[in-house]
Amino acid sequence: MQDVQLIDRALLDQVSHMARESTRRRKNYNFHAADGDASHRLLNAMEPDSYIQPHRHNDPSKDETIIVLRGRFGVVFFDRCGAGPVTTVLDPGGPTVGVTVPHGIFHTLVALAPEGIFFESKAGPYRPLTTDERAQWSPAEQDTAASEYLARLIRLFHG
Repeated sequence: MQDVQLIDRALLDQVSHMARESTRRRKNYNFHAADGDASHRLLNAMEPDSYIQPHRHNDPSKDETIIVLRGRFGVVFFDRCGAGPVTTVLDPGGPTVGVTVPHGIFHTLVALAPEGIFFESKAGPYRPLTTDERAQWSPAEQDTAASEYLARLIRLFHG
């Protein structure tokens, strides 16, 4: 059974450690073999100071499913102009543990607790986001305004 891979506490701890050491403060751990695979399955470890620019996936095959394994995450959905954020909390011990995000919906996740990890599944192959898929009304990941924008997103979950 050499191809079987267990998702155990040791693996979660390993991926959390890699996220803490990463300059982006998050880290993917892929179960699929290559970016060109038809199905992408991965762990995504994320720390509270990691910023994911709001985005959407326009390809109708790119709906994504997220299930939280550890930690607590806020999911934020936006309209096309970035207005009317709708939020929900994902928590493995709470009432909502996961979400499926349909293609075309602007969204982002924020880590609300350290050492958070979610399982993500979506169709491959991997394609970088296009300009149209990135929310132009939000700062890019490397932008100096990103940390303030992330703080505003986190405040949506703290009243």
